[in-house]
Amino acid sequence: MSATNQSHQEAVETVRDLIKGIDTAMFTTISPEGLVSRPMKTQEVEFDGDLWFLTKKDTSKFDEILHDPRVNVVYADKSYVSIRGMARIVSDVAKKKEFWNAGYEAFLKTTYDDPNVILIQVHAESAEYWKSGNLAEKATYMFKRLTNQDTEQSNLNQTIKL
Repeated sequence: MSATNQSHQEAVETVRDLIKGIDTAMFTTISPEGLVSRPMKTQEVEFDGDLWFLTKKDTSKFDEILHDPRVNVVYADKSYVSIRGMARIVSDVAKKKEFWNAGYEAFLKTTYDDPNVILIQVHAESAEYWKSGNLAEKATYMFKRLTNQDTEQSNLNQTIKL
């Protein structure tokens, strides 16, 4: 793994490109028993350093975030992206309405203005990603790893500060 010192805007754009079009993420919180992951639908908003999720207060993740706001969000598709950040609960009715759709109404069996419905805003602090698209890059990277050559210049696996 290598780290890159991209500008904040470049880092945001890199993550935006890597997670674009991936609807569901594995959302990890910290419970009294340890780490807990569950699939959650990311809100369809362009990544600007924050991720948004819609849920209810009567879930374990709500209590877990109140107790410890550190979270991790993982996306897997054309690449693998692990985003570490801090979560906060948002109850703003206008913001909930902005993200609301008929699918949520059917799934959550309520409306956006229900006080039990909340948003989770995750402010990303860093992201680690593994690209999986370019076969030639992957083969070169694996060959270098197997022959103990320097892979620090490879961009297949990077950690970026956001």
